[in-house]
Formats: sequence, structure tokens, C-alpha cells
Amino acid sequence: MKLRPEQLAAQLDKSLLSVYLVCGDELLITQECCDTIRQHCRQQGIHEREVLNVERGFDWGQLIDSGQSMSLFAERKLIELRLGNSKMDQKSSAILQEYLKNVDGSNILLVSCGKLDSRSMNSKWVKALDAAGAVIQVWPIERQHLGNWIMQRMRSIDLKAEPDAVQLLADRVEGNLLAADQEISKLKILAGDRTITAEVVASAVASSARYDIFKLIDAALAGQAGSALQMLNSLLAEGGEEIAMLGAIVREIRGLYACAKMLEQGQSIDKALDSQRVWDKRKGLYKNTLRRLKSRQLGALLQLATRIDAAQKGQSDENAQLLFSNLVSALAGQRLIGSSLAR
Repeated sequence: MKLRPEQLAAQLDKSLLSVYLVCGDELLITQECCDTIRQHCRQQGIHEREVLNVERGFDWGQLIDSGQSMSLFAERKLIELRLGNSKMDQKSSAILQEYLKNVDGSNILLVSCGKLDSRSMNSKWVKALDAAGAVIQVWPIERQHLGNWIMQRMRSIDLKAEPDAVQLLADRVEGNLLAADQEISKLKILAGDRTITAEVVASAVASSARYDIFKLIDAALAGQAGSALQMLNSLLAEGGEEIAMLGAIVREIRGLYACAKMLEQGQSIDKALDSQRVWDKRKGLYKNTLRRLKSRQLGALLQLATRIDAAQKGQSDENAQLLFSNLVSALAGQRLIGSSLAR
């Protein structure tokens, strides 16, 4: 059966199906759909979970083995087959269909992947998943519906807001549901039981009408040094919180550094990215950056970030904004300006 994301919880309340496919590029909603399925599995006493990450060279026989192997701790288990953006070929499709022929409810299979085009949705393996369980196709929230989505999200946590406040928040987050969810959580803390007004949103929610730090980071990871620096200059000119901005970039660099070290130790790129909980939608950016920068270079960026932190806090005479520009340039693959900055 095909379900919309908002129908999933009601379906799970009726029965836990043997198979679920969650597909789409809207990260927040796909994550929440998978979390909802996991939660219902736990409520049904299914606490063991086996995760199969499909990457280059993946042995599809593992799926058959997982379905047939008995759990040491429980009668049932949840098997998560994470396809990411991997393409299904004839062999993998045949093995998945073979698994589905033998499902009996003993185990639950949760398949997750990125957006599927119309051809893939009509493929044999998707039709087999549809026949054996449920397919949840996640679509981006269109701009004209974003206000309603925000309002429903607020109501779900008993947060009241005036229509103008909802509209302003929709304008500020520009369709970024992760950002919207974070801002709604922040407003809940700030307002408590009070009704959210447009004035509260204006003072509490940073405008992302042009640039925000997350777009800056993505531009840098994509190697777009000029765009990233333009965004940085705009944020600084608008009075962006430099310490918080630096913290966001440092978290990204630390994740990249950990991945680079794992690669140098012989781990596969996908295992390294999964260890750092990199979302499927951003794996391409990480892979692109890790082709340009090795652990030694990323370690140097972390050292530079330490100098920026000291300059921001007045603990050194260095120019924090100049150092920040160099950090962003280097993350985007450009050489640091001046020997004194690269020490």
C-alpha cells in the first residue's frame, strides 16, 4: 500500500507491517518516518536492530542471511536496509524480491533511500515492496503549504501562534524544514505558554532570506570559495554571531577530520560517513571535500579555528574576521593567504 507520511502513525496503530519503504529527499520527514517505525517496533517488543548499509561491493546475500538467521536475544528483529542513493540493478532487485517472497512477519524490514523517479517507482522491486507492506514517498513541502505545515508542527507541541508569526517564520526559513523545526523548538522554550507573535519571531529567528551559516558551509564543501566568502561577508555585515558561526563550521571540520582519519586507516568512505552520521543528502559534499583535503590539512584548519576563537574573545591581537575568511577559503580548497596565517 502507498501511504503519505501523515498517514503512517495511524496505520502503525492498526498493525505493524512486515515491510516498509521510506523514500525521498526531505530529510526531516524521512528521518521522522523511520523513527516512527522504529518506535512502534519497540512497542511491539522488537528491540534488536540490524543495519545493512548498501555501498559499493555490498554483498546482497547478507539480506537473505539476516532474514533467515535467528536472533540470540529475541524472536523478532528490525532489519534496516539503507540504500542511500545507490542504484538497484537486476541482481540486487532479484535478491530483494526473493527476500520479500518469504516475509511472514517474523522480522520487520525497513528500506530507506533517496528520491525515486517515476521509472524506479514502477520497478519490480518497488512494486514488490508495495505488495508486501507499505511505501511512504516523501515530497518536499511546497512554499504555499509551508505555513500550514509550520502551524501543524506548532500545534503538535501545544504552541500557539498568530497567522502573521507563522507567515514570517515561513519567510525566514525559506523551505528548510530542519531549520523550521529548530526555530519552532527555540520558540517553544522562549515563549512557553504565550502566543507567538510576529514580533517574537522577528526578534528570535535569524533571517535566512539571503544567506545563512549552513548554506555557507555547503558552498565551502562544494569548493565554491567565492560564494562561501560572499555569504560570510554578508553574515558578518548583518551582525551575525561570529562565535556561533565558528562553532557550526568547527563541528563540520571535526566530522571531516574523523572521516579522513578512518579513510587513511583503510575504512570505506561510506562507513566513515555513516560513523559521523552524515545525512545521505550531504554525503556528496563530504566526499567532494575529502577528495581535496586530507587529515593533515583538516587538522591545520582546526588549529586555525582555535586562533580565530582566541581572536574573537579578545585573547589575541589577530584579526578574527580575516582569519575567518581564510578558514572558509581553505575549507573550500583555496590556499591560505599569507604565511603568517598558515603557521
